[in-house]
Parts: sequence; C-alpha cells; structure tokens
Amino acid sequence: MLHALVFVNGEINDGEMVQRTFTTASNPLIVAVDGGVRVAKHFGLTIDVLVGDMDSVSEKDYQQIVISGAELQNHPPEKDFTDLELALMMVAERGYDWIRVIGGVGGRLDQTIANIYLLALPQLQKCDIRIVSNNQETYLLHAGNHEITGESGDTLSLIPLGGAVHGVSTENLHYPLINETLDFGPARGISNVMTTKTATIQIRQGKLLLIHTLGRA
Repeated sequence: MLHALVFVNGEINDGEMVQRTFTTASNPLIVAVDGGVRVAKHFGLTIDVLVGDMDSVSEKDYQQIVISGAELQNHPPEKDFTDLELALMMVAERGYDWIRVIGGVGGRLDQTIANIYLLALPQLQKCDIRIVSNNQETYLLHAGNHEITGESGDTLSLIPLGGAVHGVSTENLHYPLINETLDFGPARGISNVMTTKTATIQIRQGKLLLIHTLGRA
C-alpha cells in the first residue's frame, strides 16, 4: 500500500493513536491542507504537497514551503469543495490507499462533522482512510466482514451514517449485536468494549462509522 499523512488546520491532539500512526506509516507522502502546515510542523515533518486556498497558512510558513520546493496546489477561495476534500481526492487519484488525517478534529463542530463525512467519498471507498486524534481513530465500515484489532478493554462505538444499517452482528464485544438494525439517531451502538485483542463486525447493508478508543472511554 502507498501511505499518505494529511494534516489539517484543526487541533493537534497528539496522543498514543497519533504516535502509532507515525510508527506505522512507511515512507508516507506528507500533505498539508492550508493551515495544516502548522500541525505538520509541530511534528517536525517536511511537507511534500500543500493544498488549499491559502487563507489560513501564515505568510511566513507559505514562503518557507515555496523555498523548500514542495508542490503547491493553489485553489480559489470560492469553490464547491473544502480544502481537505481536494487533498483527499488528490491523494486517492495518485494511488495512495492508506491515508491518515491528523488535525481533522477541532473547535468548529461543522468542520469536524464535514471532515468525518468526507470518509464516505466514492473516491475513497477502496482506501484505508482514518481520522486520527489523540487516542482515537475514526473510519467507515461498509457492508461486509471487518476484523478490528486492538486490546481487551478498548472502546468501540458504532454510529450509522447516511441512514439505518441492517444486519449488524458482532463477536468479541461485551454487548453483542446479532443481525440487528442500528437506526440513524438512537445511540444504541455507543461505547461497546472489546473482550479480546480482535473483534469482528459484520454488516449486511449500510455504512457504520467506527470510533476506536484505546482503553475505556
């Protein structure tokens, strides 16, 4: 797989899951989304590509990026896509299929929700893409069988995205689901707990947002 780390202009939220991401990433493409330069710099990383309308990156940082010879993808402020959306479509088009978004969670709830919704982009359906923050990672599960790796005691929350999710069955979770429907709205799938190092989630129809928290949330 080709690895890419995408840094967004949100809160840094360093933590164990973020550090695990850096350890796992193999020769990754480093992409900064506009003011995400600040987040990438916090971790001491050299930026390969800068994407955005450049309204939140400082002039000093922008000039340093220009001098470094990084690729610049400038977009107009008035557009139909967010800067992160443009960045994710770009890395997917270039064949990167292991993508981690860092800094995608912040003080603006609308931006955070929009960033999570981008996980459902059709261009990303075959990618392993996750939003990583502190001790959590968030990603989308489509219909099929999924094995979740972690530790006994880790917290898993299953949240329907885009409507009801049908035929949900789980193994090795404290609160089992057996061919059940998780409706959009009720919090039925929140705060389940892994009982072993691996858990299995089966989905017949729909999309589930999985939020994996290290340890008890």
